[in-house]
Amino acid sequence: MTPTLLGRWQTRILLLSTVGVLVSIPFAIGLIGPGANTVYFAILAYVAIFGLAWDILYNYLQKSRWDRDWPAVYQLFAGIWEMVFVFCGVKLFAFLPIPIPDDELSIGIFLLHYSCVWLAVFISSQSLMRIIFPRWRFRGGQWL
Repeated sequence: MTPTLLGRWQTRILLLSTVGVLVSIPFAIGLIGPGANTVYFAILAYVAIFGLAWDILYNYLQKSRWDRDWPAVYQLFAGIWEMVFVFCGVKLFAFLPIPIPDDELSIGIFLLHYSCVWLAVFISSQSLMRIIFPRWRFRGGQWL
């Protein structure tokens, strides 16, 4: 399947608003990490918002490939790039506002949260989306 831009956006929003929120809940209520906080939902929102913009670039790059395919390793590189961007925005340069001071969010917890969310969304996109929405692959990633 070659996802269309609209398909990328729909899939990203669906998976982050369902799987991403479910994975973020243990972090937000303090089961994982230093205590209850909503910063993890802010990070999830930044990943979703900036991801919509990144998808425009990814869609363009995908069209320049001879087979118009987007292998899983490219998704890994895209996830790493998005993590670096959000990390710089939240922690390093602090140009993205979060509900706590950036020095209270440890690098390890940020990486653990982002990695768990990314892995859950990736696995869901490769398995659950194909089961729940069988025509999803044939509609360019669009599920509506």
